[in-house]
Amino acid sequence: MKRAYLTWFAVLAAAFLVTSEGAWAGKADDTLNWATDRESAVIDPYYNNTRELVIQGHMGWDGLLYRDLETGEFQPLLATKWEWKGNLALEFELRQGVKFHDGSDFDADDAVYTLNHVSKKENGVLTYKNVSWIKKAEKLGPYKIRVTLHKPFPAALAYLSNAIFMMPAGHYDKAPAKADGTKDWGAVKPIGTGPYRFVELKAGEYVLWKKNESYFDGSPKGKPSIGNIRFRTIKEMNTQMAELLTGGLDWIWDVPKDQAERLAAQGSVTVENAKTMRVSYLAFDVDGDSGQKYFTDKRVRMAVAHAIDREAITKNLVGPASVVIHSACHPDQFACTQDVPKWEYDPAKAKKLLAEAGYPDGFEFDIYAYRQREYTEAVIGDLAKVGIRAKLTFMQYRALRDLVWKGRTPINHMTWGSNSIPDVSAITSHFFAGGRDDPAKDPEVIKALQEGDASVDPEARKAAYKRALTKISGELYWLPMFSYAKYYAWSKDLDFKTTSDEIPRFYTAKWK
Repeated sequence: MKRAYLTWFAVLAAAFLVTSEGAWAGKADDTLNWATDRESAVIDPYYNNTRELVIQGHMGWDGLLYRDLETGEFQPLLATKWEWKGNLALEFELRQGVKFHDGSDFDADDAVYTLNHVSKKENGVLTYKNVSWIKKAEKLGPYKIRVTLHKPFPAALAYLSNAIFMMPAGHYDKAPAKADGTKDWGAVKPIGTGPYRFVELKAGEYVLWKKNESYFDGSPKGKPSIGNIRFRTIKEMNTQMAELLTGGLDWIWDVPKDQAERLAAQGSVTVENAKTMRVSYLAFDVDGDSGQKYFTDKRVRMAVAHAIDREAITKNLVGPASVVIHSACHPDQFACTQDVPKWEYDPAKAKKLLAEAGYPDGFEFDIYAYRQREYTEAVIGDLAKVGIRAKLTFMQYRALRDLVWKGRTPINHMTWGSNSIPDVSAITSHFFAGGRDDPAKDPEVIKALQEGDASVDPEARKAAYKRALTKISGELYWLPMFSYAKYYAWSKDLDFKTTSDEIPRFYTAKWK
């Protein structure tokens, strides 16, 4: 409690400094200012997969389809009609009269170019799972295309609505070469058809977007209202809250629970806790690549699982919209069964397992994390009670992701938002189908996921995914932690609605 009051005092002190230095206007100059603690150095939804770029991706670009969150139905966006041709092809009729931000017309050439570029593995799309199912795209007419799949993939429409955005034909041909001779695809100036157009990037500080005055009629996204949207990088949450209170920011999220409650009690801003499709997990180095061999022993992984009070973390730190999860997926995703082996909080059992594994006095290891430091610190505190001493390395997401890919992390505490795609293939198949994020590369799991990803029978998909999820939880390749619930806080001047997919629709926001 004392720490909470000290933190709140720091917020008020920071607010005084911000006020004395002058605050950026929001409503006054028609600019919605929002911030997180992460940078957006690359403004391309294929070559930066942070949540900040997912959000900006939906602002600056459009996909072929749009998914209505309330009904779950797909609606026309850049495509006006679509039809399955058997199990291996989709045909789309494209919307006419749409212009890119540079004034060029959108047509079949753009869609075919985009889909063929991003689906080639050598072009290095970061979340390749989003596009790996595409075999090729072909032009059938000026405004008609066919997309051929490698194999049946029933979740295709979900990916086309949430994770695949259209670029102008030839867009990536302008990419400069990096020092090693490869193309720097993410360095190309952003050009989309979306409700906002890119204006300026100052790396580490801000990204500025301006309303697309020519945004097409009939978009399910609607016409944008607010003139400018500025994303800012502000590392300290206290500073974010202070700027929100003084008008320098209009919108923030990931506010710690105790601070959100104080903001709400103060009454000068709107505060809401809302569910998301993001999950928290601990991934174990099950093969010992990191050099710390502790977690190659399943008994040690079990000890970790029994030592952590996930319910307490969820209740005390995350928020009322959060729940403990037991599977490597989000409960709202198709086929995400929670009927898998569960690891309840039991410190006595954890100590017994450690002794059986040869560590009666515990051990010391390195844990890596990048998001919500207080959540990882709570994990560290629980582990310390059973003698497992964790040294925290807290990093930026991209740097930690690279270490994970190299197998350097004994345990990494990370999150995944599935690009807000409501299907298990967007998470479980990403992490456990044998790719560079897979900590186990279990042949049985890989086979089950391949079956689930390719089947067009919903019940067969559920059965296959259940086999995979049961093995993942039973062997503790991951310890699923909880579903994220975010505390949002925004200006009383802003008309904004939270959504359950962790993609704030700034293009639907308005000033009151």
